[in-house]
Parts: sequence; structure tokens; C-alpha cells
Amino acid sequence: MHTIRIRGARTNNLKALDVDIPRGRLVVFVGMSGSGKSSLVFDTIAAEAGHQLNETFPPFTRNRLPKWTRPETEKIEGLSPVVVIDQRRLGGNARSTVGTITDAWTYLRLLFSRIGTPYVGESNRFSFNDPAGMCPACSGLGEIVVSAVDRFLDLDKSLAGGAILLPGFGNGGYWYSQYADIGSFAVDTPLRDWTERERQALLYGGEHAALLGTRPPKDYEGVVNRFERIYLHTSDDLSDRKREALARFTRSQTCPECHGERLNEAARTATVLGRTIGELARMEITELAGLLEEVRGPAVAPVVSALGERLRAMITIGLGYLHLGRATTSLSGGESQRIKTVKHLGSSLVEMLYVFDEPTAGLHPHDIAAMTTLLRDLRDKGNTVLVVEHDPAVMAIADQVVEIGPGAGTAGGELVFQGTPEELRASGTATATALRERTPLNASPRTPTGAIKVDGAVRNNLKDLTVEIPTGVLTVLTGVAGSGKSSLAAELVDRHDAVVIDQRPVSTNRRSTPITYTGIAPAVRRLFAERSGMPAGLFSANSAGACPDCKGLGVIYTDLAFMDGHETVCETCHGRRFTEEVLRHRVDGLSIADIDDLTISDAIGRLPARRVREALRHLDEVGLGYLRLGQPLTTLSGGECQRVKIARELRETTEPALYVLDEPTTGLHLRDLAALLGILDRLVAQGHTAVVIEHNVDVIRHADWIIDLGPGPGRHGGRVLYEGPVAGLRGTRTAAAVHEA
Repeated sequence: MHTIRIRGARTNNLKALDVDIPRGRLVVFVGMSGSGKSSLVFDTIAAEAGHQLNETFPPFTRNRLPKWTRPETEKIEGLSPVVVIDQRRLGGNARSTVGTITDAWTYLRLLFSRIGTPYVGESNRFSFNDPAGMCPACSGLGEIVVSAVDRFLDLDKSLAGGAILLPGFGNGGYWYSQYADIGSFAVDTPLRDWTERERQALLYGGEHAALLGTRPPKDYEGVVNRFERIYLHTSDDLSDRKREALARFTRSQTCPECHGERLNEAARTATVLGRTIGELARMEITELAGLLEEVRGPAVAPVVSALGERLRAMITIGLGYLHLGRATTSLSGGESQRIKTVKHLGSSLVEMLYVFDEPTAGLHPHDIAAMTTLLRDLRDKGNTVLVVEHDPAVMAIADQVVEIGPGAGTAGGELVFQGTPEELRASGTATATALRERTPLNASPRTPTGAIKVDGAVRNNLKDLTVEIPTGVLTVLTGVAGSGKSSLAAELVDRHDAVVIDQRPVSTNRRSTPITYTGIAPAVRRLFAERSGMPAGLFSANSAGACPDCKGLGVIYTDLAFMDGHETVCETCHGRRFTEEVLRHRVDGLSIADIDDLTISDAIGRLPARRVREALRHLDEVGLGYLRLGQPLTTLSGGECQRVKIARELRETTEPALYVLDEPTTGLHLRDLAALLGILDRLVAQGHTAVVIEHNVDVIRHADWIIDLGPGPGRHGGRVLYEGPVAGLRGTRTAAAVHEA
């Protein structure tokens, strides 16, 4: 079969969509944010392909594979095994590095085990995840957690007044009497008026306590010792309260034994070409690839070849500025996606189905050519490549473009265009119109109200950098990926009070929805109570009105032991979550269960309560009007999460503040950019200062002030190439992109 044939797709907002997608081609899916692109590509095509592949495995294996929810369709034919390459960050495992996630570290360990001098042993001797190789002091993490003692005490308070800030140690706390009732300390005297010896005795006990006028009991334990015993030296599962205390009262520092290299002494001392494995792990990948060409010998030729191929793949995809020791937890969503892509470059499999989610996210216009080359290479190996994307450069190299629309949410879900990129430009769709309209260059920038200074910045690759960021205007930090933009922004945030609006999840709780997040649930319940004359609590899925069988969840989960756990729609309420008695009551023809299915835009027009309209208005203004009120916030993309946070700031902001935004255009259709720029302008008009990290040419052209970093990534960046109005930007890679647009 030469096509992927889809009939009657109804996942999310898709309206019984029929489409034939050519196999062995590069197909780009476009459309407004919320139009249904992802519903078609990820929730229909990829989900069905993943589900069918999983069904070929035995139950024991299947239970350990990713779970796919089968799409609502009449028929799907012509699928292949699917590889989904999305923008989810690579996770919170402290042991995961760029080297381990790409297997480059495996080859490097093998190289050192064969020709490293002095000889140390097998390759596991160079693994920080194996007891044979890990540093015994930090267990291979490279860092140790220590008490932030400077945060333990409020010296302006007395013991009785709560001077010990640790949970459980203050007045009335479980351990308070161990310090206040032993007669060694002045309970009502502020700690600032104590002697240094008394404060040391309170914190550390031991010899300090022995020198006090009134010696504490023999079993006396200083505050630091007790805290570390309870919080740092226990192996039980941590409660949320303990996690919070650790986050507040500890800090990580480089392991004093291995100095961050994670390995034991023997592994740290072996060398190849006169360099240790730790030194090679800290080299930029571009530099490391060049150095490896000096390694000779038939015994290691296959290892050097495999490692070199992996490193060159990362360079090709624009990640040559990273180093193998970089923690994956520190990578951006775009970097994470490119790292995942590297893992598939050397694959011998063909006729696979590759699905990409905005692969240009986090890429400077100068770097997009490398990504488009990769997409074409995957296609040319005999695979089908499906890409959800908003970038014109990716649309331009597609064999075929599919546009879903015409609008977002309930106004989308239809096939509005399918054809070549040239045919798309000649059509009248939302994407075609946006491609013809570009943001004009800002020739009349706003006048700053002052300046915020960052001087002597040396974080990561910054070269003793000093900049003055104007206040009361929109400043955009530009430069190629890895040039130092995020490092400068982090330095700015650390030195000045700032509101950071990033793309991290808004909530980890599946019950959190736009209804709960905006706080409109009580107003909605009151509205139904007023119309029905019933108690407001009856209209809560967590109380008396909930379906008794599913407890208001709408689904029943059955644990099948070694078989897949099975989630089914509740047969009693049919997924509506409430009892029939509750569902009989209506407002504007809607039951309380129907409210969940309303989009934010629909709710503003249909729900009469002013409190509801005001709470939802800002979400609609940031382009999220297509979200359903009952949609779990855990399902939002990074860009959507960021726009939810922007809406919250618009709702809550009062005093002038510094806002720092990290690529707010992620996931935005070209037509939605005008709305985002309007929001940034409104923040500035209210007296705020907006600093944006961004690659999008339209945002750059709209800026009042540009700080362009570079000239290259990693050690080749970290310098200011230009500071000033966007109209004066010349001679850099960013300037070339801005003036070509």
C-alpha cells in the first residue's frame, strides 16, 4: 500500500475526517494552534500504529511498554511501526547525561578500557552508574547534598519567637523542647544578641556545647546534626513535606572527592592521548570529534569509528556545542528533541513511520537547514516522515503539506488543504495568508524608563559579559542555539527580581483543568445552584452529586495483574461523572457535565456569570480559547503551558515588574503571532519590562531593543555582538535572518 488511509477520524475535535497520506514522503501538517493537527498525527496515526505494534508482544512485555489510547476512527490502513520524536524534556534522572543518552559514553568507556594508561580494567570500570567505577563519596552523581545552614536561623528572632526556621523545630514543634527547655539557651533573647559560641552550640553541639555555662544533656544533638539525620541520612520514601524542606534548606555542591567527574580515583587517572575520560567529557563535542581522529590502532578502530559517527551526527544536527558530561535535565525541549533524533540516525530500519513535533523549536533560522537536511535524509532512507510544524522553512521542503482547520477547537478538525508547498501559498487558507504577511521592522522603538545592569557574567560560556537591559520596553535576546542567551537570562533572573514565564508544566495533577486553575468552579456551581434551587455542593464531582460507581472520575480502572491495566468508561454515568438527578438541571441548555466540553471561547459567550467570563478572558486573549474547560492541564504542550502562565500574569499583575519569557512562540501558528505581540505590548504599556529569548523573526523585528549573542555556540559564543534598536542590527547571523524576512 502506497498511502496511509484514514476514514472517519473523530479524535478530540476531528470531524469524521478522511485523508490519504502518501507513504515514503515528507509530509508537513499545518494549521492554527488547536486546529487538530496533533489530534490527527499523534493521537490518531501514531496512537494506532503504536497500539497495533504493542499488540504483537506477549502480555508481560506489553505491560512494560508505553500505553497508547486507541483513536476513534472508522478505519486506518497502511501503517508502519512508529517512532515519535517529541519535545518532552529528557527527564529528571540525575545520572543521565548527553553521553549516556546517545550511547557515546559507552564507546568512550570501551576506548579507555582498551588503550587507557595505566590499565584499569573492563569498560564498567569507567561507568559512574556501576559500583565498579563510581565515586564512592557521591555514588557517581558528581554532587553531594549539604545543609544550607545559612538558611536555618532568623537571627532577629528568639527561640520562643521562631528563630529556628526548620519544620518541626519552631515554638510548638516536635523538637522545640530539645533546645528551649534544657536551660542552656536564653529562650526570649534574639539570636543576634547571643555570643558566637552559643549560636555554634545551637547548630552543631559537640565541643561548642561543652563550653557553654550550662552544659546541655549528654544526648544533646545540634540543629544541623538532627536535621541531617532526619532528612539526609534516611532511605525511606520522602513525603512531600520532606521534599519541600530539602528544597528549601539544602543545596547541591560539587563532590569534593571526584570534583564532579563522578568516577573513582582509578578511572579518573587513566588517560588516552594524555587526557582523562573526565577531560574528554568536558570538551565540546566538535572539539572531541576532531581529537579522536588522532587515535590509531586496529584494536580500537571499530570503537573510534562508531563513536566518531555518533559525535558527527550531533554536530550535524546543531548540538556540537554540548559536551558528553552535560546533564540531560539541563537541556531545553528543542535540544532534547534533537538528542532523541540522533539515536535514530544510524538505524538500519527502513519503511518506518517517523513523527516529529515542531523539530525547529529552539533553533535559530541559521540552524534550520541542518534539521531540514536530517528530515530529508530520513525520508530518503525509505521512511515516511510526518512533521507537525509552523516554520515556513520546513513547509518549503515538504513533499506535501496538509492543513487542518479552518480555525481552532470546535472551529477546526477539517481537512482544508492538501498539496505541494507552492499550491499552499496560492491557496486562501489561514496558513497561506500568514505566509504572505510578515511583521514590519520596528522603526520607532519605545523610549526606555531606565536600565538594569548585568556585569561580569561568566555563567557557562559567557565571556565576562556586561550588558544594560532597558526597562519599560520589549528586549529580545537573540543568537544561534548555544550562544549564551539562556545563560544571560538566568544571570538576569538571579541578580534581579523577575517573573519567569517558561514552558514547564503548569500542573502534575490530572484533576487540574482550566476550571480549577482559574478558580471558576465555585462560580459555576453557584450558577447551577441558583437556577435549580439545589445545594451548590451537589454540582461537584468530588461530593454528593458524583456518580457512586466511578466516584466522579467518569472511568473505571481494572488492574489485570500481568495483563494491561484496563480503563473503561463508567457504564453507570457513561463518562458524565454525575448522577442522573444532577444532570437534569441545566443552565442555557447545558448540564454541569456539558460545561467540561465547552471551549474557553464558547464558555465566555454562553455562561452568564461575570466572574466566569472575567476569569477566562485572559486565557482567550493569549490564544487558548480552543481549550476545553475540562481538559487536564497535564495534556498541554510546553508552549500552551507558557501561555497559561502569561494569562495568569495578565490577571494578577499590579506593580511594574521584570518579565523573562523563554521562546513564547513555541507551538504558535503564524497567524497567532499578532495576538502574542499584542500581549507583550500590553505588558510594556502597563509599565512592565519584558525580556524575551526568541528565534522567531517576527518577534525580533517587533522588538524595541536587541541583544545579539554569538558569534557561534558554546565556547565560540558568549559575547555581545550587538546592542541597540532592531533597525540597526547588521553583520550577524541574526541580522541576515531579520533582513531577509
